[in-house]
Amino acid sequence: MTALVINCSPVRTGATAEIVKIVSEKLSQETEVKSVCIDDYKFSFCRGCRSCHKTAKCVMNDDAQVLMEEFEKADIIVCVAPSYWADVPGQFKAFIDRVTPWCNTHEPHASLSKGKKGYSIVIRTGPNMPECERLIGTIEHFYGHLEIELAGHIGFASVEYKEDVAAHKDEIEAFCDKIVS
Repeated sequence: MTALVINCSPVRTGATAEIVKIVSEKLSQETEVKSVCIDDYKFSFCRGCRSCHKTAKCVMNDDAQVLMEEFEKADIIVCVAPSYWADVPGQFKAFIDRVTPWCNTHEPHASLSKGKKGYSIVIRTGPNMPECERLIGTIEHFYGHLEIELAGHIGFASVEYKEDVAAHKDEIEAFCDKIVS
């Protein structure tokens, strides 16, 4: 079994990256793990040309395809995202837009292997959870169109800095236990 853990933030050293580190370390006790940062990949914005609705392929050839190859290799996908103005960071949203060729919203469409499970972990700096729920909704909507089974989510409010994650480490690790059980 393999897991792909994605830092959906372009920040490689912040709170989101710290959660990715905790998740990757915990999951690696039971499975092979690859951790990536959305900023590791360079891709253009979707042009909205809808060519993929006819061909199941994007007209652009860049790292969106490369990241989708990582999705294909994984049995478990964990997206870890901070809130940027009440939704996922723009870099991750741009990736979501670019994977339309794999989405089940049109025929023909490319597809990932069946049986993948998707998890989401989200954080926000403010104290209220509804914003976390919105991010979870975005990620789960994305998973649904890729036909990735929605398998679990967790959100944390009042997490702004890397140091704030320590208060949630036990809860993050318990969530990881559910992933590999």
